Amino acid sequence: MKSVKLLAIVSVLCMTLLAGSLSAFAGEAADSDLAAIQEKGVIVVGITDFAPMDYKDDNGEWIGFDADLALIFAQEIGVDVEFQEIDWDNKILELNAGSVDCIWNGMTLTEEVDAAMECTGTYALNAQVVVMKADALAEYPDVESMKELSFAVEAGSAGEAVAVEAGLEVNSVQNQAAALMEVAAGTSDACVIDKTMADAMTGEGTSYADLGYAVALSSEEYVVGFRKGSDAAAVLDEMITKWIQDGTLADLSAKYDNAVSVAEAAEDAEAESEPESK
Repeated sequence: MKSVKLLAIVSVLCMTLLAGSLSAFAGEAADSDLAAIQEKGVIVVGITDFAPMDYKDDNGEWIGFDADLALIFAQEIGVDVEFQEIDWDNKILELNAGSVDCIWNGMTLTEEVDAAMECTGTYALNAQVVVMKADALAEYPDVESMKELSFAVEAGSAGEAVAVEAGLEVNSVQNQAAALMEVAAGTSDACVIDKTMADAMTGEGTSYADLGYAVALSSEEYVVGFRKGSDAAAVLDEMITKWIQDGTLADLSAKYDNAVSVAEAAEDAEAESEPESK
């Protein structure tokens, strides 16, 4: 009789341990952001209208340096891509609410972004520049000379942050494209936008041929952001390293008229930082 009871107790213990193991396994699977994306079969990418990173072609399809990279990443992990246009000022809320799976839109690495998101390493370099009418550039060679001007900036952007820090009078608008339109229309004297966009959208042969820039307010790095703790960020980071090394990023930049300054391989950057022997 005792042996029967002992056997019953052992059986119950085994079943409990097995149930716990299965529960733990299920919990680990549920905690995998990448697995969740793969299970639903699509990665939702948060973007804004930001040439040459993300913008629509004549057929209404999203293209650009970042859009193309997102498509490559999606193919690598076996899912489709859905581009979701967001309010940039609410990007962290959109990400945490699950409305999007990542922010991939020429996003500057800031303290706020780093604290709120699981970020990849740097894949491109950027600066915030002051864009104005090209014939006025000589009149405003530095920030101090611009203090009386009105500036259009994208709400929640790195451009807004540096403009405020510089003590400039800012008018926050929906996105960088809107900031450019403000300057073109004359409703703002200037705007602070990404150099990447300024190179693609202003100057001779562009949509805003009469606009230009000469003053940079900051230098920056672009990263992709996932929800905090997401394992998808590390997977993408490995691919970014490979794309830098095999020339994928350089080729993609060339496709968009070299408007994107791509990051260098770690070993190349270290080599350049070493002083030359005399």
